[in-house]
Amino acid sequence: MKAILNKIGAVLAGFVVASLIMMLVESLNGRVFYPDLAKAAAGVTDRDVIRRIFASAPVGALLVVILGWGLGGLAGGWVTGKLAGRSAHGAGLVLCALLTLAGVANNLMLPPPLWFWVTSLVVMAASPLAGSRLPPASKT
Repeated sequence: MKAILNKIGAVLAGFVVASLIMMLVESLNGRVFYPDLAKAAAGVTDRDVIRRIFASAPVGALLVVILGWGLGGLAGGWVTGKLAGRSAHGAGLVLCALLTLAGVANNLMLPPPLWFWVTSLVVMAASPLAGSRLPPASKT
């Protein structure tokens, strides 16, 4: 039972780390790189307006989102792998599934261009798994 709880905790910790990094990069995207886009989207709740804003977003803004998702997935996978120990691969797969489902949900809410769909799903599926296979940080 302890091993199962350890795996669950490892996946949850990885999910939190991944989410925080993704939010940080997306926040930088809106505040530093594309502030006009962030201002246009601030407070908008109408789905049609959101879709139009998303459709007019510069490719660079979408690439930063993909980068953030990749970095978050990689870091979250690394944390998951380190906390899960010998079960790193299995826990990494669970995190991979959770982040991919979150990416699908996000893409369904804000329908992006096809290239973004494909790229984001590849990144969300591969980065946590790759992160879970990274070696631990060296102790100096």
